[in-house]
Amino acid sequence: MDRVSECGSIPELVRWAAERYGPGEAVVEGRTRVSYAELGERVERAAAGCMASGVRAGDRVAIWAPNTLDWIVAALGAVSAGAVLVPLNTRFKGTEAADVLARSGARLLFVTGTFLGTSYVASLRRAGVELPRLERVVVFSDTVPDDDPAYVTWRSFLAAGDGVDPAAVRARGAAVSPSSPSDIIYTSGTTGRPKGAVITHEQTLRCYEVWSELAGLREGDRYLIVNPFFHTFGYKAGIIACLLRGAVMVPQSVFTVDTVLANIAAERVTVLPGPPTLHQSLLDHPSRTAHDLSSLRLVVTGAAVVPLRLVERLRSELGVATVLTAYGLSEASGIVTMCRRGDPAEVIASTSGRAIPDTEVRLSSSGEVLVRGFHVMRGYFEDAEATAAAVDGDGWLHTGDVGVLDPSGNLRITDRIKDMFIVGGFNAYPAEIEQLLGLHPDIADAAVIGIPDPRLGEVGKAYVVRRAGSTLTADDVIAWSRREMANYKVPRRVEFVAELPRNASGKVVKGVLRGREER
Repeated sequence: MDRVSECGSIPELVRWAAERYGPGEAVVEGRTRVSYAELGERVERAAAGCMASGVRAGDRVAIWAPNTLDWIVAALGAVSAGAVLVPLNTRFKGTEAADVLARSGARLLFVTGTFLGTSYVASLRRAGVELPRLERVVVFSDTVPDDDPAYVTWRSFLAAGDGVDPAAVRARGAAVSPSSPSDIIYTSGTTGRPKGAVITHEQTLRCYEVWSELAGLREGDRYLIVNPFFHTFGYKAGIIACLLRGAVMVPQSVFTVDTVLANIAAERVTVLPGPPTLHQSLLDHPSRTAHDLSSLRLVVTGAAVVPLRLVERLRSELGVATVLTAYGLSEASGIVTMCRRGDPAEVIASTSGRAIPDTEVRLSSSGEVLVRGFHVMRGYFEDAEATAAAVDGDGWLHTGDVGVLDPSGNLRITDRIKDMFIVGGFNAYPAEIEQLLGLHPDIADAAVIGIPDPRLGEVGKAYVVRRAGSTLTADDVIAWSRREMANYKVPRRVEFVAELPRNASGKVVKGVLRGREER
C-alpha cells in the first residue's frame, strides 16, 4: 500500500495510523502506554486547543522541549491545525530561542517547564527580546508565571479546546495541502546563524516512506528515539517513520548510556538510530553485558566518521542484523543518500550509501556535493538571499560538503568546504585525518582543525579523546600519524580532551574548537 498517496499530509497520516494500527502501542513513556487510536484522539484534542488559541492555517507554532509524549502530541496537534511547526533546539539559551521565535514569527510556543535544572520559561523571559507576534505560551507544567496571562498550562490549553467542534478540527486538518509547508527546521548552526529550511508535507511523507523502506522499519518495531525531536532525524526518521509503519515510539529525553541500556532491555527495543558516538559508548560501557540487548536488529547511523570496527562490533558483539549509514541535511528534508541492506561492512563504514530514489547527486569542480530532487527545501524562511546562495537556478542544492563518489555511486563525505585547510599548498581535509586517527587503538574520538603556522601557512591540530585506561601522549599520536598518513596530513599539535563539543545531530562543532585556539 502506498501510504504517501493515501496520506497527502501529516494530519491525514495521523488519522490513517489511528485507524490502521488502532489498538497497537504507539508511544511508551515510563508507565504510560498509548495506543495509536488514543494517540489520534490526543492529537485531535491538541489541534482543537491550537484552534481555540487562535492558530490559523499557515501560522508558525514553535516547540521548545525534550523528547516526550507531550512533544509528540503538541507537535502533531499544531500541524493538524494547519500550522507550520518550528522545533527549537533544547540546547538553546533564552536569547537564541527568542531569536528563532522572532525570525519565524511564531504565534504560539509550547515549552517545557524545568529540564535538567533549567527553567526554560525563566530563560526566555530573561532574554529581554520583544516578541510581539507571540500571543500564547503553553507550558508543559502545572505552574505558569502569575504576572503574564499569555502563559497557560498544558492542561488549561487542552481544556480550552474542548469547546471546539470536532468536525471543525477534522476539517482544518483535511484542508492541509500536500504542498503546504509542514515545518521550518532551523539548521544546527555549527557555523553562523541558524537558517530555517522550509519543508512541505509531501516532501516529509515521501522522504520518510523511502527511509522506512530502505531501513526495513516494520509494524511492531520498538524504536528508542534518542535523537532529539527538534532535529530532522528525531522528528521525521523517528515520529513520522513510526506513524508510517506502525512502530512503537519510546522517546528518551536525556542521553545517558545507562538509560539507553535499561530501555533496550526493558522495552525489548529493536531499532536504535543515532550518531556513532551513541553506539560506541554503548559498546564500551562497563556494564553492557549485564543487560539483555538481544532484541536489537536495526541501527542507522551517520553524521560523522563511522569506523569499520564499529560496524563489525555492532554485528558481532550485539548481533545487530542490519547496520546502515546515511547522509542528509535539513535543506534536503534530512536524507540524500543511504546504504542498502546487504551492503558489505566496508561500504557501510566508508560511505553514506547511494542516492535515494528520484534524487540526483553530483560533485562540482571543487568537489562540493550538489543535490537535486523532490526533497530539496522550498527555501530558507524569509531569506531570499540565502536561498539563492544555496539553491541555484537549475535546482541544485549546494550542500557545502566535500565528497567523492565511487563507481557504484556511493557517496563518501570527506569534509565541509569551510573546514578544509591548506598545508604548504596541499588541501587537508579534517574528516579524512579524523577517520585515520580513529584507527588508533587508544583513540576513542578525534577532531582536527587547521591552525596558523609561520612556515606552512596552516597545519593540523588534533583534539583527541583517549580510550579508558590509555596513557597515550601527544608524541605518541604524532609519531603514529607519521607512519600512517601523508606528511601534510599529520597533526603538528595534539590536545587531549574528555569529550568533543557536538551539536544535536552528532556533528562536532568546530567553531567551539577554533574559539579555544583564539583565546
